[in-house]
Parts: sequence; C-alpha cells; structure tokens
Amino acid sequence: MATEVDLKRELLRLLREDEEFRLAVAGLIGLDTVILELRRLREDFNRFVELEERRWEEERRRWEENERRWEEAYRRFEAIEEELRRLREDHNRLREDFNRAYESFMRRMDSFERKLIALGTRWGVESEKAFREAMRGIVEEILGVAKVEKWRYYDREGEVLGYPAWVEVDLAIRNGVHVLIEVKASASDSDVVKLWKIGRLYERVVGAKPRLILVTPFIDESGVDAARRLGVEVYTKT
Repeated sequence: MATEVDLKRELLRLLREDEEFRLAVAGLIGLDTVILELRRLREDFNRFVELEERRWEEERRRWEENERRWEEAYRRFEAIEEELRRLREDHNRLREDFNRAYESFMRRMDSFERKLIALGTRWGVESEKAFREAMRGIVEEILGVAKVEKWRYYDREGEVLGYPAWVEVDLAIRNGVHVLIEVKASASDSDVVKLWKIGRLYERVVGAKPRLILVTPFIDESGVDAARRLGVEVYTKT
C-alpha cells in the first residue's frame, strides 16, 4: 500500500505536470476563477504589447519619413541658397556692367551734346545771316529804296551793350527819313530794347531821329509789349 509520503509526492507531480489536474484542484479550492482571470490578463497584456509595438513601429516609420523629408527639404534649401548666391553675383556683375555702360554712355552724350551745341550755334549764326540776307530784298521793296546799307559805329560809352563795343544795324534813307532795320529769325524783348538803344545812339551821333523797324517771323508776347512801349514797328507773320 502507498504511504502518505508517496501520495504527497504523486500529488505534487500531478500539480506540476498535469494542467487538467491542476485546474480540477484549483476548482475544488476556488482558484480556477483566479487562474482564468490571470490568463485573460496575460492575453490582454500580450495584445497590448503587440499593439504598442505596432504603434511604435508606425511612429518609427513616420519619424524616418519625416527625417527623409527634412533632409530633402534641407537639400532643396541649400540648392535654393546656392542659386540665390549665384543670382546675387550675377546681379552685382550686371550692375557693374550697367554702371560702366552708363558712364560710357554719359561720356559719349556729353561729347555729343558739346558737338551739337557747337553745331547748333554755328547753324544758328549762319541761318540768322542767311535769313537777314534773304529779307534784305524784301525790306528794300517794302520801303521803296534802292539799297539797304549797314550803319556801323564804335560805342565807346557802352550805351547799347553796357560796355564799349562795335554796334551795327541796317540803314535805309528814303525821302529824308532815316530808317533803322533789324532783321531777326526770331525776336524777344531784349532784341527790341537793343534796337531802341541803337536808335538813341544813332540820333545822338548822326543828329536825325530814326524810324525803328524790326522784321521777324517769330516774336514772343514780351517782345510785342516792349515794341509797343518803345515805339518800335514790328513786321511779323500775320
């Protein structure tokens, strides 16, 4: 017959090795509910661990993707920064080239302007002279004289110009009337005043009060007003 010691040993072996026996014993002593709850807790814990592992894997992939995107954005930023640097260099070169071209252009314009002014001055003098010569015959015809001559006098007192200088004006004498004629391609009040001053000088030198005539196709309003005030006759376009 088995002894008490042998039964204890057999019971301990069955508890260790036989799960069904363990559950049966646990049920007898009220531990089966606890064991089942522990199993469910272990299963829930395992599912929780698996879920967290999947979440951590997703987060890791997201971090890797974000890191890849940041690296790509940084490379693009570096490329943009390099392009901006090249654009700044190109802009600086273009600005320097423009400044040099502008300075060269201004130097050429200054030279051209000086030449143009010189040419304009020469053309103005020559055209004025040509106009005067062309009008001489018309004036002779208007006044009914054979010839219009020059009256030239050295004004030592500077009565006309304010300093000693030669002055000259066209002169025609008809029926004892002395006529001083000034022909201008264009005229202003200063031309009127100058003719009036020459008339006063002529009267003092020659002793005859002249009739003053200004012939011009263009005269401004100030010239017209000055002529009216000083008694200078103006023949201009109608």
